[in-house]
Amino acid sequence: MAILENLSKGYTTLIQEIESGQIKIPQFQRNFVWERGQSAQLLDSMVKGYPIGTFIFWRTDEELRAVRNIGKIELPKQGQNEFVNYVLDGQQRITSFFAAIKGALIDREGKRKDDFSGIYVDLAANAEQEIVTIDLTDRDATCCIKVTELMASSYWKKYAEIPTEYHDKVERYRNLLTGYQFNIILLKNATISVATEVFTRLNVGGKALSLFEIMVAKTYLAHDTTVPEDSGFDLSVRYEQLLAELRPAQYDTLAPATVLQIVAMLAVKACTRRQILDIDKSTFIATWPHAVKSVKLAVDFLRDYGIPVSQLLPYNALLVPLSYFFDRHPVRPSGEMLRRIEDYFWRCSLGTRYSSSVEAKLASDVEKIDRILADEQPHYEWTVDISLETLTRAGWFSASRSYIKAILCLLAKQHPRSFKTDLNVRIDNAWLSKSTSKNYHHFFPKAFVKKQTPTLDYWRVNHIANITIVDDYLNKNDIRAKSPARYIGDFSQENHAMEQTLATHLIGDSAEFGIIDNDYERFFNARLQRISELLSELMISQTTDNQLQVEEIEETELAEMEQADE
Repeated sequence: MAILENLSKGYTTLIQEIESGQIKIPQFQRNFVWERGQSAQLLDSMVKGYPIGTFIFWRTDEELRAVRNIGKIELPKQGQNEFVNYVLDGQQRITSFFAAIKGALIDREGKRKDDFSGIYVDLAANAEQEIVTIDLTDRDATCCIKVTELMASSYWKKYAEIPTEYHDKVERYRNLLTGYQFNIILLKNATISVATEVFTRLNVGGKALSLFEIMVAKTYLAHDTTVPEDSGFDLSVRYEQLLAELRPAQYDTLAPATVLQIVAMLAVKACTRRQILDIDKSTFIATWPHAVKSVKLAVDFLRDYGIPVSQLLPYNALLVPLSYFFDRHPVRPSGEMLRRIEDYFWRCSLGTRYSSSVEAKLASDVEKIDRILADEQPHYEWTVDISLETLTRAGWFSASRSYIKAILCLLAKQHPRSFKTDLNVRIDNAWLSKSTSKNYHHFFPKAFVKKQTPTLDYWRVNHIANITIVDDYLNKNDIRAKSPARYIGDFSQENHAMEQTLATHLIGDSAEFGIIDNDYERFFNARLQRISELLSELMISQTTDNQLQVEEIEETELAEMEQADE
C-alpha cells in the first residue's frame, strides 16, 4: 500500500541528491519551460524566507526513463537496486533552482540557449525591492554578485570587488540559501500506475499522460557501458526505429497504443490499460523483438494481399490479432488457413468491429485466431451484411469511415491501373488521408451528375460505388468534370486495353455499366452488384450473415461521419 511521508531537506542535501542521481525528473514530465526571470523570482523568494511550495517525490527502486541532463550538466545514472526520488510535482522549480545555482546553459527550441549564470543578487536592494534579478539596468554593478559566485565554495574571493559595507549581506544571503528547508512529500511503496495517477491529478491543467508515455518511463533500461553490444532499452527510441523500418512499406502510421496492444497480446493475451501497466519490465523488453518481427510479417502479408499502405486499413487494431497470428505462425498461411484469415479480416473491417470497446474485443479475437491456428473455423458473434440494400444505404463516401475503408481495400486489392496509360496507379499514404484527395476520383464526376440530374440526392453521387482510385495528375488535369463517355473515349485512343483497365476498378463492359450512355443509375447498380459479389467470394458464409440492419451500421459510425463532415 502506498505511503505518504512528510519531511524537509536542506540546501546541501538537496543539491547532493540531485548531483548523485538520487533525484531525477521522469521522462513523462513535460519540458523545462521556466525562463531565467522566473528562476530569479524563485531565488528572490528564498532569500526573503518566503515559502516556495511543496515538492512531491516518488521513491522507488524502479529504473525509469529519466531526464539526466539539466542544461549541460551530466548527472549519474541510477545504480542497480538503488532507490531514486522521481519528481512528480515541482520539476520547474527544482530544475530552475539547480540551473541557477550551477549556472547551466539550457538548450531551448529553435537552437536558442538560455544562460542561467546571468542571475544576480543585488546587495544594495532592500527587502521590499527585487533582490535577485536578471536585469542590471539602473543598478550599481559593483554591488551585484552572480548567484553562481555567491554559492561557490570560493565566494569570499569576490570580497575584493564588493564594497566593504556589503560583505555582511553576502554572508547573510548565502546562509539564507544554504539554510533553506525544502518541504517534501515522499510517495513510497507505490506502483508506477499509482505514481502516474498522482502526477496526472496534480497536473489537471495540463495534458493527461498517455499510456505510452508511462510505459516509456517504466520499461527504460540504461545500457551497460562496459558491454559494447548492450544498447539498453528505450521504448520511445525503439518505437521510432520500428516506424522507420515500416516507412519504406508505407505502414508507418502505426499508433503507439497499437504497438503496446501487440506487445501485451504476445506477452499476456490481454491488452487493457491495467493489464499493460502490470507487465513487468523484463517481460516487456523480452517480448519486444517478437512484436517487431510479427508486425513486419503482418505488414508483409497485408501488402502482398493487396493492401499497399496503412492509410487504407479500416482499423489500426487489425494489426494486433494479425501480429499475434504471425508470432505463433511465422510461415505465410495457405489453403484453408489463409481462407479463414481472409474471412476474419473482412468480417472485422465490414462489421465495424473495433469502433468501440477495442481492448475487450481484441482479447476475444485472439481466441478466434487460436481457433484458426488450430485449423478450425471460428464462430463470429457479430454479423456482416453485404447485401445490395446495405451497401447502398451505408456507402456514403468518407475516407475516415471504417466501412468505406474496407471497400477501398477491396478496390486497392484489384491493383487499379491508370485509365490513360494502363500503368499501375501509385497508392500513397500521403494521398489517401482525406476524402477530398485527388486520388479518390468520382467516376461520374459530381459536377457532371449535378448538371445532368440536378434532383439526384448528393449522397447517391458521393458514394463508394462511384469512387475509383486514380493518379493525382490524371484527376486534376485530364478528367475534371468531363462525362465518363467522353474521358474514357478519349483515353481509349491511347489505352487499347481499356476493358482490362476498367476491370481493375471493378467496372465491367462499358455498355453494360452505362458508361457509353452516361447512365449513372445503371453504373451505380452494376458496380454495387460487382462489389457485393466479390465480397461474398472473400468471406466464409455463416447463417447469421446478411441479417444486420442498415440502421446498426449507420448508428455505429454516426460519430465518425459527423466528425468527417466537420
